Amino acid sequence: MTWALPAIAVVLLGFAAISRRVEGTPITAPIVFTVSGLLLGVEAAGAVDVHVTAEIVKLLAEVTLALVLFSDAARVDLPELRTEISLPARLLGIGLPLTIAAGFGAAAIVLPGLSWPEAMLLAVILAPTDAALGQAVVTLPVLPTRIRQGLNVESGLNDGICVPLFLVVLAIAQAEAGTIGGGAAARLVAEQIGYGIVAGAAAGALAAAILVTAGRRHTLDPLWAHTVPVTAALLAYTAAVPLGGSGFIAAFVGGLTFGALRRRSDVDDGNAGRMIDEAGDLFSAVTFIVFGAVLLGPALGHLSWAVLGYAVASLTVVRMIPVALSLIGTHPRAPTVAFLGWFGPRGLATIVFVILIVEEPGELPHEELLLTTAVITIALSVLAHGLTASPLAVRYATWFQDHPRPENRVSR
Repeated sequence: MTWALPAIAVVLLGFAAISRRVEGTPITAPIVFTVSGLLLGVEAAGAVDVHVTAEIVKLLAEVTLALVLFSDAARVDLPELRTEISLPARLLGIGLPLTIAAGFGAAAIVLPGLSWPEAMLLAVILAPTDAALGQAVVTLPVLPTRIRQGLNVESGLNDGICVPLFLVVLAIAQAEAGTIGGGAAARLVAEQIGYGIVAGAAAGALAAAILVTAGRRHTLDPLWAHTVPVTAALLAYTAAVPLGGSGFIAAFVGGLTFGALRRRSDVDDGNAGRMIDEAGDLFSAVTFIVFGAVLLGPALGHLSWAVLGYAVASLTVVRMIPVALSLIGTHPRAPTVAFLGWFGPRGLATIVFVILIVEEPGELPHEELLLTTAVITIALSVLAHGLTASPLAVRYATWFQDHPRPENRVSR
């Protein structure tokens, strides 16, 4: 631990120095941070020698996901989203359940050692997508707006949707393994969801009320306005946990509440959400370094053909076929279906789910196989989606412009 923080700081400073040079290239920030962590980790240089079960690793992961969940939820503008709701609604309402079902089926075939609750848990862990791993896909202006917005909204909302699913399936897997009783599992899930919703709604409403009221009375310094969303996210998380609720559900509900109430007011808050976005980006960068250092290195030592096969399937057929099925009836063309299907990177949410399972070792009979598969899938996604994001986004944008189609289609 002595050199862990200095090593991480050096990586962050080094990437900052070249960040503009690598922008738009196949070398993405998650690739740099993950590889740096791998090289500095316990299996290599040993500079970042933090154990995966260390409290600081869990705290980092949880704070990062809480900030990202709150920020993503706060950006959801339902009135504006209604004009472009068809694509993300299909990806989330049809594609996501089918992806989980396909992931479960693939695990049952490729990893028969897993019990059925463990196979379902692996499918849920790998269901949420992370747009940050293919940033060019959601930021390149020449791409069709509905494609960019569809993938961005999907990535922003499926984390929040998968959190309660993760809690439910984890409780079922633990009950099946005999580590907790069935009644206790049901009560635990109900408390986590219920208290999480209550704490999140209260924190989001309080923060929005302060921002709006103080803004109207001109008693809020613009600098402090930037701290309100960050503080609200932390309040939602830290208020839910002592009650027995899920801090992640609280952060997501808090963001939805905060964003909805904030948009109803006519107060100019000076882009108050900037600080939480920047904090989320910084914590995400550190999380990927720690992922490479303490999770990926050991997982490579347990790599097998079955694990690699499932990882490849998870990033291809398990994602792409459900996406294609979700678009039936919208008459998309093959390049659009392939583009939407391919860009479903696995990242931050999956890392946090993995760390939450590692935190209580031995509660699942085939925990090592499950975690190794999840970690290898994330690593493969970081590499594959990062390297292909910019070139494929440019190529698809060029094809799209050369093959115009009427605007009344979901994905042209």
